[in-house]
Amino acid sequence: MSIVYNEEKKLFHLHTSDTTYVIGVYDEGYLLGLYYGAHIEDTDFGDFMTRLPNASFSPANPVIGEHGFSPDTAPMEYGCNGAGDFRIAALSVRGKNGDNVTDVRYRGHRIYAGKREIPGLPSTYVTDDAEAETLEIDAEDPVTGVSVTLVYTVFAQYPVMTKRVIVRNPTPDTLYVERVFSACNDFPTMDYDLLTLYGRHVRERSLEKRPLSHGVQGVESKRGVSGHAQNPFAALMRRGSTEDSGDVYGFNFVYSGNFSALAECDFNGSTRFLMGINPTDFEWTLQSGEAFYAPEVVCVYTDRGLGEMSRIFHRFYNRHLIRGRFQKEKRPLLINSWEAAYFDFDTDKLLAFADVAKELGIEMLVMDDGWFGKRNDDRSSLGDWFVNEKKLPGGLKKLVDGVHERGLKFGIWYEPEMISPDSDLYRAHPDWAVHVEGREPMRGRHQYVLDVSRADVRDAVWGMMEPVLRENGIDYVKWDFNRNVSDAGSALLPPNRKKEFFHRFILGTYDLMGRLVTTFPDILFEGCSGGGGRFDPAMLCLSPQIWTSDNTDPIERLTIQFGTSLCYPASAMGAHVSACPRTGYETKGNVAMWGTFGYELDPRKLTPEDREIVRRQVADYHKYYDLIRTGDLYRLISPFEDHFRAAWQIVSADKRSALFTFVRMRSYTADQCFVRLKGLEPDRKYTCQQTGRTYSGAYLMRAGLNMTHIVTGDGESCTMYFEG
Repeated sequence: MSIVYNEEKKLFHLHTSDTTYVIGVYDEGYLLGLYYGAHIEDTDFGDFMTRLPNASFSPANPVIGEHGFSPDTAPMEYGCNGAGDFRIAALSVRGKNGDNVTDVRYRGHRIYAGKREIPGLPSTYVTDDAEAETLEIDAEDPVTGVSVTLVYTVFAQYPVMTKRVIVRNPTPDTLYVERVFSACNDFPTMDYDLLTLYGRHVRERSLEKRPLSHGVQGVESKRGVSGHAQNPFAALMRRGSTEDSGDVYGFNFVYSGNFSALAECDFNGSTRFLMGINPTDFEWTLQSGEAFYAPEVVCVYTDRGLGEMSRIFHRFYNRHLIRGRFQKEKRPLLINSWEAAYFDFDTDKLLAFADVAKELGIEMLVMDDGWFGKRNDDRSSLGDWFVNEKKLPGGLKKLVDGVHERGLKFGIWYEPEMISPDSDLYRAHPDWAVHVEGREPMRGRHQYVLDVSRADVRDAVWGMMEPVLRENGIDYVKWDFNRNVSDAGSALLPPNRKKEFFHRFILGTYDLMGRLVTTFPDILFEGCSGGGGRFDPAMLCLSPQIWTSDNTDPIERLTIQFGTSLCYPASAMGAHVSACPRTGYETKGNVAMWGTFGYELDPRKLTPEDREIVRRQVADYHKYYDLIRTGDLYRLISPFEDHFRAAWQIVSADKRSALFTFVRMRSYTADQCFVRLKGLEPDRKYTCQQTGRTYSGAYLMRAGLNMTHIVTGDGESCTMYFEG
């Protein structure tokens, strides 16, 4: 069994394929997190129950007595607010008396096969109960009566555990949840570096690593979405860990709204790590009998470095997060109209795109922003989801049928959570915009945010979108979100529930997206938020791919895609070849091939030489499709560390094939470069398709490839495909 409870020692052992997590029940029902790391079978963790208290300044439970145990220093499994634990709290609940002292103790548990869905929230899943086992620990605060269930799921084939929390109110009184984190981990040392992903629009997910220091540190979003600025991912790396070795703990929050990922190092040099909903601007009213379901955190541990952590996330997400038909089915190679035409298109222009795309072997045409209402720029019509027949005479069906007749699939762009002040929808329902009474709401991209926390608003949007998708044979939807949420308020929420808005907004988004995904299972959905502003695992649960960035410059894309790859697989990373002039089409294709691959340009403007390159890229897309999406990624030269070169490699699961890519971002004098490959079988013979030369895996991994004279110019690149 993966989860075992030792009744005598009151210990829970949670085993994944390679890891062990141990929880102890101490005196008076205190729940303690005793161990998380590589697999062990030992059952005696008595030495881990207590840590050195700070004299009289670390309070002790008088029932237990002052013999070394204090909630202030103990490895609390789910640290609460105000009852002797002075570190950042995972849970704070305000009771009927108005105080928020919270102290939950063990009351019971259940262990069962499988994994349950979370009401209203995206989550990882299993298709067979044998794939996972779940532990639910019930705890209760005897004063307020609040009940908390800590939910842990371990997976049989992966070193992965998920953690989440359910808060219930079994009392006759109203309770108020002030903060509820989904994961709380106490580590006995602070000998770690904290790795996070920061960024901005067109420069998403850059790596930032800092040594832990005393006090609180971490990243957050309060933008209403996960955001460009910080990603809901964090890793704790044992000092000295590298891409290929050392202890690494990875945490990824399955949520698209405001989040916090925080680490606090105390006076004992121990570390508490928390991940969950950002408590800023959050409160949830729990009436009698109600429950609050917190989103889950995916936890990965490995002692084989950052690269192995990434590969675990990739394998796991491809199998247990991404859903539906396109989890395994091949996705069509698309061309998007945005950078080709922006708002300036009509039926004839799009059909002309389709004619050339078909001749090049491209499989789908996507019509981006500008097809609806009176939309000729970004100043109007969001919310008016009816066809602009001045651009598309005869309606959308005429265009779609024309594209289908040419043998291509057809995709369309939407931004359902937004509303333009200049729109029929806003003129009819100004209260449907997110706003605070008495304040003029801020604008971003000349638009407001639509209040999808309201069921009537979601129904209205659904009523406009559903017939367009159903009646016109749409094959693909790009779902965009082009500003953050300010002036957060809903006309329907009473004053005492205003702080519920941000979470209700995200639940509304999930409800609307979920309705579409369920109703149209054959449509390929791609998430987007000004590129990568909502690139998180919850969105991947609803759309199998996400537009990685609006920046399509292949050199700039290197850091974006390297950072994204920390926890998100290639199958999820929307990546296109564009007309960006910085490099030639060879390098554009080599970089975009790492992701979902497609085009973002006017195909009519391609020269005969460029068209031949595109045809080769299309052939490579089909040849390498399975390898790139299911193989193991090895980051060989990071553009965050080497500002002149970048290299990566994807190896098939059976280690019989590998695709190596090398990019020279910038050149300089006397630039020798040898690159050692990784992940191959030392004794297997591998033949390079491009050169015809055969190497042993040992040669490629220990001696490496001399790239000094193969790629020499700025922005040049090459790929090498090895079979053995």
